[in-house]
Amino acid sequence: MPIPQAFWSLCLSATADLWHRCLGHPTPRILNLLVSNNKIVCTSRCSLAHYQAYPLGKSLRPTSYKTTTPLDLIFSDVWGFAPIFSSDSFRYFVIFMYTHTKHLWYYPLVSKSDVFSIFHHFQTLVERQLSRKTKSIQTDWGGEYRKLNQLFQTIRIHHRLICPRTHEQNGTVERRHRHIVETDLTLLGQCTAPLQF
Repeated sequence: MPIPQAFWSLCLSATADLWHRCLGHPTPRILNLLVSNNKIVCTSRCSLAHYQAYPLGKSLRPTSYKTTTPLDLIFSDVWGFAPIFSSDSFRYFVIFMYTHTKHLWYYPLVSKSDVFSIFHHFQTLVERQLSRKTKSIQTDWGGEYRKLNQLFQTIRIHHRLICPRTHEQNGTVERRHRHIVETDLTLLGQCTAPLQF
């Protein structure tokens, strides 16, 4: 079996920015180390300020938001459209979760537009139980939450939005969705024939 080999091609004139992109966005310290050890030839100098956003973009998970009380931050997300109706004609569900304790509220929905009235019910329930006001809520800016945004501004709830296509920022809620759906499918499979999608 042949031994794997790496081939090296010396580039005589390349900017630090070009090397940075070609090498997979290393930190300026790594890039400067390659230059000082004559592994690459740069025609310009690396700037830490220019590349400081790259480590944030490459990180697997953003810095976690620490809360000290249950209503400091609530994650919320809607799941659906289910391929079949439930026994009560539900095809969606919404969950609300404290970041502080990971306590979860689950509400089945007939349609996504029901989130508006469900949020009123949820907010009244938890604020009365805890004698505190909701400070902020984090959502994915789905259509059902756009309707709520005006309400959040009126009652002074900070509406935090996740960055588009970053599942890391909504991962906690998405894992809960998956757990709920898998549990439902398991229970359904024990009661009836396997569900075909």
